[in-house]
Amino acid sequence: MSSGLTISRPRGVFTTEQYLALERAATERHEYLDGEIIAMAGEKLPHGLISTNLIGLFVTQLKGTPCFAVSKDTKVRSGLGVVPARNVSGMFSYPDILIVCGEPEYLDDVGDVIVNPSAIVEVLSPSTESFDRGEKFQRYRTRNATLNDYLLVSQTRPFVEHFRRLLDGTWNMRESVGLDATVTIESIGCALKLAEVYDRIAFADQAQG
Repeated sequence: MSSGLTISRPRGVFTTEQYLALERAATERHEYLDGEIIAMAGEKLPHGLISTNLIGLFVTQLKGTPCFAVSKDTKVRSGLGVVPARNVSGMFSYPDILIVCGEPEYLDDVGDVIVNPSAIVEVLSPSTESFDRGEKFQRYRTRNATLNDYLLVSQTRPFVEHFRRLLDGTWNMRESVGLDATVTIESIGCALKLAEVYDRIAFADQAQG
């Protein structure tokens, strides 16, 4: 997710139909949550570097598999069932990294909203961290039945939280800490070395040392 969120203007309650019409004509990205349209602010360099490092690792490791990775500009819908045109419930988001396995499934014939994510990665920022951990993850895990993995990646230290859906439908979390650590995502056969995830990132304690 980008490094900041601001509620767009004009304010008000928008249906999903109105949101999609506005978003498909917009030059900037906006997310949607239960009738609110949320403008996404630009990212800082560390966020961009980490995201680029991640997409490179995923693209390399997923080559020749049924899965593929895309970043930033692909919308994901988190909702239940068919979307009535005048509905104001649900979430449309732009994950930092999106993994889809098998054929992508789309919300409609336009083909710009994915409804079958397999894994999602969000690079945390101070202004979005509470949303990424809270409401956004709650929507992802309860309204995207295909989602098996959710990763939260810190910008400020080498630290990744990996949430996995278990066979009984519950979720557990593994922490990977330090540049010597590796995050293993079994469901898609990927291993992320934190030294590579954080390539070119200078942390505050390193700069002071």
